[in-house]
Order: sequence, then structure tokens, then C-alpha cells
Amino acid sequence: MAYTAIEKMRRENEKRFGKDIGPKQPPLYREPGKEYNLKCAALRMLHGRCEELLFDPAAEEAERGGVYLGKSLSAGQIPFNMQRDIDRLCLEKALEAFFDSGVAEDAYTVYYCYLAMFLGRYGNSKRMVELLSEYESNGSSLLMKHRDHYSHSVYVFALGLAIYETNEAYRRAFIDFYGLNDRSEHEAANCFLEFWGLTALFHDIGYPFELPFEQVLSYFEVDHLERGKGCLYLAYHDVNMLTALDEAAQAHFESLYGKRFATTSALLAHDLYCKLGEAYGFSESYLLGELDRKPTDPSRFGYFMDHAFFSAARLYSELAEELGASKLTKLHVDALSAIVLHNSLYKFSIAFYKDKDRRKAPLRADLHPLAWLLMLCDELQCWDRTAYGRNSRTELHPMAADFDFSGGLLSAVYYYDQEEQEKISAFKEQYRLWEESGEQGKPPRLKAYSDMAEKEQRFTADIEKIVDTSFIPLRIVPDVRPADRRCKHIYLSDSNFLHLYDFAVALHGRNMPPETTTEELEAKFDAQSLEYQISGINRAKNFGRYLNAIGCFYTDRPVDYEMLHAFTPEQMAVVAPLEHERWVLEHQQMGWRFGTDYETLPVKGSTIEEKRRERGTLREQLRCHKLAMDGKPTEEEICRHYFTLSEEDQGKDWRPFNGMLRLLRKFDGLRIYRLS
Repeated sequence: MAYTAIEKMRRENEKRFGKDIGPKQPPLYREPGKEYNLKCAALRMLHGRCEELLFDPAAEEAERGGVYLGKSLSAGQIPFNMQRDIDRLCLEKALEAFFDSGVAEDAYTVYYCYLAMFLGRYGNSKRMVELLSEYESNGSSLLMKHRDHYSHSVYVFALGLAIYETNEAYRRAFIDFYGLNDRSEHEAANCFLEFWGLTALFHDIGYPFELPFEQVLSYFEVDHLERGKGCLYLAYHDVNMLTALDEAAQAHFESLYGKRFATTSALLAHDLYCKLGEAYGFSESYLLGELDRKPTDPSRFGYFMDHAFFSAARLYSELAEELGASKLTKLHVDALSAIVLHNSLYKFSIAFYKDKDRRKAPLRADLHPLAWLLMLCDELQCWDRTAYGRNSRTELHPMAADFDFSGGLLSAVYYYDQEEQEKISAFKEQYRLWEESGEQGKPPRLKAYSDMAEKEQRFTADIEKIVDTSFIPLRIVPDVRPADRRCKHIYLSDSNFLHLYDFAVALHGRNMPPETTTEELEAKFDAQSLEYQISGINRAKNFGRYLNAIGCFYTDRPVDYEMLHAFTPEQMAVVAPLEHERWVLEHQQMGWRFGTDYETLPVKGSTIEEKRRERGTLREQLRCHKLAMDGKPTEEEICRHYFTLSEEDQGKDWRPFNGMLRLLRKFDGLRIYRLS
């Protein structure tokens, strides 16, 4: 049973009321005949392998007295472990929604779930996550080459889940490396989920340090100067302010490793030396020197700044602040060392994979399972990435990919836009002529397509030089098909999606007094369970769609349009059914069903108010709602259902938006405008 605490609640309700009334078990996403594609495999891993994720036996014992410690709409409504089950379901459904769209807004929800589950709350860490997005969307167009790293990281996360789910050899390597052989299958999977999530989702958060470096070089590259030489370039100083370990952290890591470290660089150099030093023939002091020079002397590294160095240092700071340095384990350090290794450190300072004379063996999974998986998935994830850089926007990149992980293999078809067929045909002709000429000189190139289509198979060959794929052979082929961007749901409203959290907080706190502070609004929002927080964020994400339907848009930029201060009844008559549609479909996704049992079953309480609270609690325990719908209703059926609701219930779908407008002024200048 995938969601064991939900199932336990169902059995308790059946015993209590004498009939099976829920909650029901959330269904697993399936595609008949495609059980081993990326989406099915990744979601199956979360659904089936990660039972009892973050369960607390002590909380379960404390609840034997009948007082629950978990929260749903409010605290104390459900068992603590049932809340944990629903949190995992939120992550599963967030990833499913991301697969369906690939857009940054849905990637954001995956980040939100992970941070809330494993680091405590999103609000504390939002600056770390949002900084990367802000830099990419606002500053990357100044670069020559740059593509998205935000949605990219969620795809990398999903690839790792799929490989863990489908490849027994990798599972065994991870379990053996971390000594989890005496643990249950789901305990091992839960350990993997936590630390793979940390590794994959945050491996590129250091890009805000690399982007300014690239912007300066791009200024000179426009004039076609050779990279670095004769150009200005940036170097970082006082790096210790980012990497220094305080006394408490130094003492803690000394207790773990038997050695004292002054900086995160020294800590990670030691960790990597212990794992890879003997196999690759380098010393700890050599690796520490390479790390120390990464930010301060980029000329030694081909005039490139390594974002991985900053990603690891920045993530350590976040973990130390949110969890406390004394709570960090060797697994946390392994996630950090996998991150610092993944970009250029391994390729050019350890394995020298492009140097025929110095090239070392590709990395084996049993030497560093998290690093192995990160480097493999990071290389594979080259599809559906927004191009920001000047050259990147005109280059040919795969727009989609189909994966098949069956039989221990990794087969992938990367699809290119059929509208680019003229470029592809021209490349094929140039390649044919190059072959017929005796292959003199360099072969013709067409960015990623040629790396997959030419007989040298450069794309696959490069991956095989970086990581050992002997137990997961790669089969990569390119193809073309028509582009279909309807799933992106791109509307005029735009705020670089950095305001989703603020939007959701404002909607939730719409009835609070005008003098309410931002901190008070966030505290009210965070008092809900993750499920209700995500519901608020989903409502905010759909706001662009609603505004589009009434000829309006929102933006955080000053524009010459009429500002909207309140929605008219006519506008709300359009928005409300759309919001009801979102609510119905979301509740179906989260395993809710239609039902009124919570209004009719006997409850404790002597006063009307006490009984009202008890019935609200029972609704959360049964996970049924009188406004929900069963089956697979169409948009038209949901719209008709909306108009059967009482005036009070209809108001729940439109009143929040009018009350929200004044509160948005508290959040970074977001405004709503009318197109005409």
C-alpha cells in the first residue's frame, strides 16, 4: 500500500463508523504500454518506493490518546504521519504537473514541496531559489550562450528518480555505498530521495556568480575576440566570507572526519580525495588548490568561472542556517561534493576527459553514487530548455525527448522542431560531402543535432568518457516532429514567476486588516499544511489564465495601460467558473471524493461551534467534500456544476481575488492592467 498512513486512517474510520467511507488511496499515474518511460518511472518511484517518508514513530505513539498532531486546513486535524503521506502526494502531483508542461512555474512547485518537506518551510529559502531564476530571466540575454537551469534541474531530478526506480545495478550501488543493506527497501528509497533531491535540485544555484563573469566576456566576444585573451574578465576575492566554517561547524566536521577544516572547500576536497584520490591519483592538497583557484584565477581554467563551486558553497550556507551545521551528516557533505564535482572539476582537473594522453577512466557509480548520477543526468538533460543567450536563441536544440528505461538500458529519442528541417537537411548534405571527400578537416556541425546524428556519436561518446555506463548502456538517436507548445499555457501576464509565493500569501490573507505586515501574512499562510499552501500557489499560477480570459494581465514592470483596482461583476462571472474548475481537478488529483458524510455522521461537541469544528476536522480525515466531483468531468460539466452551487459557495471562487488587489502592493510592485 503506497500511502500507508492514509490507509490506516481509512481503516480507523471504517471501525469508527461501521462502513468504508475513506479516505481513498491516491491512484498511481499510468500510461498503458509506457511503464518504463521517464514520467511513469519517476512518479512510480515516488508513489511506490517511498512509503513512510519522514514518518515519526514517536508522534504515532503520542497520538494513541486520540489527540492528533498533524495539520491539514488547521493544526490537530489529522495524524502526523497522514500529513506526511499527503506531503509526499503533493510532491508526486507537483512533479506530474511539471511533466505535463515543463514550465518554470511548475518547476517552482516541485522546489516548494521539497524545501517544505526537507528544510522546514519554503519562505526561509526562497531567496536562494528565486535568485537563480531572476538572474537567468533578466540578465542572460546579455550572454552569447546560456540556457535555462531552473526547469533543467527539475528534469535532472526526475531522471535520477527514474534511473533509481528502473535500474537495479544503480540501486545496489547506492545501497551498498551507504550501508543500507539492513534497511527496508522504502527506507533506502527515502534516503535516496532526500539526498538526490538536494543534489539535483540545487546543483546549479551558483549560476548567479557565473553569469556576471560571462556578461563581461560577452561584451568582447561580440567583436569576435578570442575568449579571455586581451579581454577584461572578473575574478572573486574575499571568498572566505562564503566558504568559511565557524568554530562550531569545524568541531562538528572534525567529529565526523577526524580532521579539522577551515572552509567548505577544504571539507569537500577531503571528501573527494577519500572517495576518488586513489583511483585517480591526486592528492588532497592538489584538489584543494584547484578549488581555491576556481573563483580567484579563472585564467587557469580557460577563462571559465565554475558555478558548481558557488553552488556547493551557497547550499552549505543554506543548510547550516536552516538545519544547523551540527545536524549535517556525511550524506549532506556527499551531496555538496557531488555538486562541486559535476561541472568542470571532475572533467578537467581529475579525469581530463578531453585529453587523450592524460584521460582517466570514467567515474564509476560505486565510487560516488550521487556524483555519478548527477553527471549522467546533467548531460542527458538537454531538451526543452529556454534559450536566453544571443547565440543560443538561434541554435538548434532538442525540444522534447522520449526515454525508455526497460531492460536495464537507457534509450532516448531527442526530438527537434520540424520547422528546422531545412537546417537539418543542409547539415546532412554537408556531412555526406565531408565523408565523400575522405573526411578531410573538421566535420560539419549543427550544435546538438550533429552530436547525436553523426557517426562519431559525440553526444553519447562524451557521456561515456565522463561516467561509466557499462551497467546502463546508452542508446541515443535524434528525430524531428512538429512543435506543440499548447501545454505551456503562455499568457501575457509576466512577473518572472517570482511572485507566486507572494501572490498566494496575499490571496490567503485577503481578509486581514490593512496594517497587517508581510511577516504576519506569511505566518498565516504557513500555518496551513503543505497541501493547502500548494493549492494557494496553484490558484496564483492560474491567475494569468483568468486575467487572459477577461482581457487583463499582471506585471511588475511599469506599462502604459489602465490599472485595474477592482474586478467588475461581469469579470468575476468569467473568472469564478475557471477557478472552480481548477479547484475540482486539483482535489481529484489529490485523492478527494465527493461526499457529505462529514455533515451527517455523529460528532462530538455540545455547542454549534464545537460541532462545526468537528465536522471540519472529519472532512479532512475522510477527504471528501460536498463541492468535489467524481469521475472524469469535462470543462463544460464542471462549469455547469458551478452554476448549481449556492450563492455562498460560488462566492468562494471569486471573492478572494478582489480582496487580494490591495495586498499585492505589499509585494514588489505587482500590478494588474486592462488591455483596453
